[in-house]
Formats: sequence, structure tokens, C-alpha cells
Amino acid sequence: MAYRHTVEVSQDQGAGPPVAGASAMPSELDPRRVRRRLIEFAAFCVVVGVFLLTGPGLGELRRDVENASPGWLVVGVFLEVLSALSYVVTFRAVFCRRMRWRLSYQIGMAEQGANSVLSVSGAGGLALGAWALNRGGMSADEIGRKSVAFFFLTSLPNVAGVVVFAALYAVGVFSPVEAAVVTYGFGAAALVAILIVAALPSFLKTTGEPDPSKTGRIAKGLHFARTSLAQGVSDAVLMVRHRSAGALLGTLGIVSFDLAVLGVCFRAFGHSPPFGVLVLGYLIGQLGGNLPTPGGIGGVDLGLVGMFTLYHQPLSVTTAAVLTYHAIALWVPGLLGAVAFVQLRRTLLRAKQPEAVCSPLAEPVVVS
Repeated sequence: MAYRHTVEVSQDQGAGPPVAGASAMPSELDPRRVRRRLIEFAAFCVVVGVFLLTGPGLGELRRDVENASPGWLVVGVFLEVLSALSYVVTFRAVFCRRMRWRLSYQIGMAEQGANSVLSVSGAGGLALGAWALNRGGMSADEIGRKSVAFFFLTSLPNVAGVVVFAALYAVGVFSPVEAAVVTYGFGAAALVAILIVAALPSFLKTTGEPDPSKTGRIAKGLHFARTSLAQGVSDAVLMVRHRSAGALLGTLGIVSFDLAVLGVCFRAFGHSPPFGVLVLGYLIGQLGGNLPTPGGIGGVDLGLVGMFTLYHQPLSVTTAAVLTYHAIALWVPGLLGAVAFVQLRRTLLRAKQPEAVCSPLAEPVVVS
């Protein structure tokens, strides 16, 4: 059954003023800064690689690396490309289903490239997306609410996955899990997080509107954040309830293909964790990516290795698989995103008045 649900964005199809300062390219996206960060990022990766290959006490890890199966690594690169393309599908489904696929690819892939090599906790991708959408004519209100919806939709598979697999272990579908306290603790925390997010729109409505006489910058900022949060979460819930194909398949693809990359990296080094352990280790370990480091370097690696170690997976193979997975997960979207960013700049800057990326600018949320 197909559903069609419309939520009015605003009475005025202009939907408010553009994002302040977004029509000018953010300083962190300056081409010279991008090139410098790419060089720094590559140099850091080289230093880490040299240490792993020559450092003392890492002989077993080096043997695992030397015996890796190249075929599985090629499959991993292909799967990461599919994960990156799934991000583009989700981006278009949330921000504008009328957006041309070429432009959707350029913005979505460029955001991923920024998050891979520039950002701290995704700030680079967020700044790039806001700039591109505003250059195309989208308002601050639209960018705010849809960014919130996009964030929650792309986070949902990770959080819901922890709940589902913890429950499957609890009812005995999988063999008894190691580190049961960690598994069930994260499962319970993830369930609470889902319930809190689902209740946010109602809570924000009951707390009343801010005093309109308060026109200071802080008051306006708080009002914008509050409105974006309430409307964005409501939009995300609607898309889930009414099974928006692009949003749901895209978000599942992002996580599923990326998880598959980690799985084939383990296979490349001759080891396959039990399926439940692979999923939970991946989902919980990814929380390390919230540490404020570019591309999640260090945080993701320690989080994943730590979780798989708690689940009694061999340390050397796990370390080799995780480092290889992270290299693929960074460089595939990083390289594709760098090319997409150059294409995006040409698309948006070649004309004095860039065409609207989505028309009408205040397009309602349509779920079908």
C-alpha cells in the first residue's frame, strides 16, 4: 500500500531567509585548505602504516597483513562504493525528491568526502551541504529541519540494530553472547534513546513558544534550533511510519554495505566472527567515531577493536581487519568526494544566479 502524507513547511513558499553566510563558501571548504588537509591526512596514514609494518611487537599483525586475500579487499572497496551511493539516495529522498540525480550525487558525495578528511564529528560535511543548498536557493528553515531529519534517519539503523540484536541474544536466537552486561546495557540505552527522540516533538510543543519580544541573537538561535529539532524529528518519524522507500532503503544501505565491508575485511585475513558478534561489535564500536578526530581516526579503530576483543575475537586479526576496513571506509568516499566537490563548485559557481536545487523551495515532506 502506498502512502502520501504532506506536512506544510510554511505559508510562504519562500520559506524564510537564506542561511546567513552560506552563499559564500565556508572557509573550511576553501580549495587550498582542502588540498592541505588531504596532504596532512595522507601523511598521517603513511606514518601509521610505516609504524604498523616496522614497529616492535607487531610481528603477528604483520604476518596477517602479508597473508591477506586481495580479492576480498577488492570486494570491500566495491561494497563501500555502494554504501556511499546509498548515502546519496538518502540525501535526495530527505532534502528534495525533485533534485537532479547528478546534483544529488555531487552534494551527497562531497559531504562524505568532507566528513572523511576534513571534519570534526561531521562539521565539514554539514557546512558543505548548507552552503550548496543555500546557493541553490533553499532557506535556512528548510536546511535546518531536513538536516535534523537526515541525521536521525541515518542514525536509526545503528541504534535500532543494537536493540534488535541484543533482544535476539536475550531470547536465545544466537548462542550466548560474551560480555552480556555490555550487550544488554547498550541495548537498553539504545531503546531509551529511541523513545526519547520519538517523544521530542510532543515535548517541545507542550513547553510553549519563546517570548517573541526577545530578538537577541541567542534567543533567535535557540528558537531556530528548537523549531528545526521538533519539525525534523517529526519528518523523520513520518518517513519511517509511511515507509518512504528512498529514505529507508538508503539508510539501511549505508549501514548494511559498510558492515559488509568490515565482514569481508575479516574474511581477507582468514577469520569470520559469528554474525551476531560482527553486527553488535560493529554497531557499538562505531560509537568511537563520535570522538572529535578527523575521519574518526583512532576513535573508530579503538572502539571496534575494543568491542571485538570483549567478544573474544583474536586481537591481531581483529586489528588488521579493523584498520583495513577503516582505510577503505575513509579513502573510498574521500576520493570520490574530492572529485564530486570540484564538480559541485563548478555547478554552483559557474552562473551568477545558480538555479534552484529544488522547486518549490518550501517543498512539503511527501512520503509515498
